[in-house]
Amino acid sequence: MESIRSLVAEKPVVIFSKSSCCMSHSIQTLISGYGAKMTVYELDQLCNGQEVEKALVQMGCNPSVPAVFIGEQLIGGANQVMTLQVKNQLAALLRRAGAIWV
Repeated sequence: MESIRSLVAEKPVVIFSKSSCCMSHSIQTLISGYGAKMTVYELDQLCNGQEVEKALVQMGCNPSVPAVFIGEQLIGGANQVMTLQVKNQLAALLRRAGAIWV
C-alpha cells in the first residue's frame, strides 16, 4: 500500500486503470470532460502492475480498476464516481483537490 501512496502523492487525480477496461476509459473521459489534470496508471503496462493491483484489492477496490483517487483519497471505482456525478458532487471534489479551477 505504500507504493500506492507514493503514486498518488501530490497529484490531484490519479486513476488506476487497464488499457482494455471500458469502465476505466469511461471514468477517464468523464473526469477529463471537466478539464481535470489527472494521472493515469495502466496496470497492464506497468512492470509492477500486478503488485499494485493486489494492493488496490487490499485497500478495498473490487474490482481493482478503475480505482480513482482525488486529493490523495480513495474515492472508489466507477460506481462511486458515477454516484458523485449524479449527485452533482464530483466537480466540487475536483475543485477542492485542485484538479480544476472553475
